[in-house]
Amino acid sequence: MATGTHIRTYFNGQWHEGDIAVIRAADHGAWLGSGVFDGARYVNGLAPDLEAHCARVNRSAQALMLTPTITPQDMVQIIWQGLQAYPKDAAVYIRPMYWGIDGDITAIVPSAETTGFAICLEEIPMAPETATTTLGLTQFRRPVLESSVVNAKAGCLYPNNARMLRDVRARGFGNALVADAMGNVAESATANVFMAKDGEVFTPIANGTFLAGITRARHMANLRADGVKVHETVLSFDDFRSADEVFLSGNMNKVTPVTAFEDVQYQLGPITRRARQLYWDWAASTA
Repeated sequence: MATGTHIRTYFNGQWHEGDIAVIRAADHGAWLGSGVFDGARYVNGLAPDLEAHCARVNRSAQALMLTPTITPQDMVQIIWQGLQAYPKDAAVYIRPMYWGIDGDITAIVPSAETTGFAICLEEIPMAPETATTTLGLTQFRRPVLESSVVNAKAGCLYPNNARMLRDVRARGFGNALVADAMGNVAESATANVFMAKDGEVFTPIANGTFLAGITRARHMANLRADGVKVHETVLSFDDFRSADEVFLSGNMNKVTPVTAFEDVQYQLGPITRRARQLYWDWAASTA
């Protein structure tokens, strides 16, 4: 599913030009969905938190009973080798992934002995700073660990996210504000969510129903270091209706301002702008 351009693929120990085939029809990942991935970004010569994303894809693999075969440190080196083919001003989406190849005697449990691995690099532009989105309510909720592998960035979770998006897009919204099993706000269909009220920042507490993202944690650290009070807490939809600002936090675009939740309108406010500026200032400081 190529969405960008100039794709490069690392597979079987070397880089290949293009979107090459890596999974066979009988692989466990293709047949039974044992696939995980992560997403990092290369922008203006920077790859913020790259090692953290590589470490998380290994944790995701283990959550799906797959055996990681590449250390995060080696993965980082391989990725930087692959990025040498791109100009410094390119915006590249970095996607390491694992999948099961064989299964046990029942075929259901993936074999710990054989794990597929690939990295996909794909030029995808960052959204312009003027890009915003709107949020709508959806009937679909985030699952819990007892029924789904919500502790992994797993491909098998995304059909539920797709249902959320189709649900709200049919009513003219860009994304969904999604509840957890208890009916409290968890995240959006594609990213973690923050709100600001009276100069303080709030985000749903990580309760095991969604991935508390690497970029989310970076925003929290940056804002706190800048003197902003940041709260991880239980949040209701009414809390978001009374918010001054709302923004989404994800690896693809880092900060996406929200201008509306159902019939409530928001300003593109100072905290949202500050979160974006702090992020890129921090990224530049790590170069």
